[in-house]
Amino acid sequence: MSVRPWRDIERRKCRQIMVGTVPVGGDAPIAVQSMTNTVTSDVQATIRQVNELAEAGADIVRVSCPDPESTAALKEIVKHSPVPIVADIHFHYKRGIEAAEAGAACLRINPGNIGSEARVREVIKAAKDHGCSMRIGVNGGSLEKDLLEKYGEPCPEAMVESALDHARILQDNDFHEFKISVKASDVFLTVAAYHALAEAIDCPLHLGVTEAGGLRTGAVKSAIGLGSLLWAGIGDTIRVSLSADPVEEVKVGYDILKSLGLRHRGVNVISCPSCARQGFNVIETVEKLEKRLAHVTTPMTLSVIGCVVNGPGEARETDIGFTGGGAGKEHGMVYINGSPDHRLDNDRLVDHLVELVEKRAAEIKAEEERAAVAAE
Repeated sequence: MSVRPWRDIERRKCRQIMVGTVPVGGDAPIAVQSMTNTVTSDVQATIRQVNELAEAGADIVRVSCPDPESTAALKEIVKHSPVPIVADIHFHYKRGIEAAEAGAACLRINPGNIGSEARVREVIKAAKDHGCSMRIGVNGGSLEKDLLEKYGEPCPEAMVESALDHARILQDNDFHEFKISVKASDVFLTVAAYHALAEAIDCPLHLGVTEAGGLRTGAVKSAIGLGSLLWAGIGDTIRVSLSADPVEEVKVGYDILKSLGLRHRGVNVISCPSCARQGFNVIETVEKLEKRLAHVTTPMTLSVIGCVVNGPGEARETDIGFTGGGAGKEHGMVYINGSPDHRLDNDRLVDHLVELVEKRAAEIKAEEERAAVAAE
């Protein structure tokens, strides 16, 4: 029995596929994905952005391949990428074949615009020949005309039917290394479509609220849509679609997963909104800490609370904590592993907490390395 059953998430059982070296589905961790927004044929710019995304924690990166120049560049991009590359294919099936030949780990195709079944079969053959998986990407904004005529508008039933029709083509051609997404810009439509799809097929599901908007509004919409699905146990990879630097997509994706206890990467800062009781400038301090600690990938928790109302209680549950002494006080208390450890002057707060976090991260890494050696 779980100690805290109210926090348990029972993930939907599905088969597992491989996207390059990354397992997707089954009991694999939920993968975080993003997409480059450079001109793909600009090889150096695209490789640079792929590396930035990988450094931020992206497990998989998608690259758009709209023309022959892009698929020609893909071979060099794949060669220098530290993570598997998904080739985004629309309208022309030959781009899918070229991308497979260039070494893409996965081909993302849209059943609404890739062409006839015969052309899809050619893409399937290329994927088989070159060890690619595939993603069937259904979007509310590009459903097939016959489905729009049948249902009158984009709806969960139309999106699921589109996905299953295309999955059937892959299965009829003995191709099973695929995942599916059914995205829409409408959160209600997205969530309903994924729930229906999760009941209808056993393949992995890639989650996203497409065209979600700018950094703030898009993050909120994605957190609502993806968060509710993940909480229900649905989803094996995620992509947060933002009109912003793609690195922000990765950050928001991890924040969603961390909030649900599904993935842990980096420092999870727990902080109060601040009020007249604060003993130091909480907002400014947290902003500085998040920037200074962005390089730390070791999962850790840090509480930064302005006064003693909730500070000690929050500190008990975190690796490192700081509680302000209250308005007018020039010092507060540092907690280590939940226990009061030493007093700290407010003017040394940021530097000292960064030092403590970096030290603890190094200790955790060393402990993990020793455990790995002992296991061998």
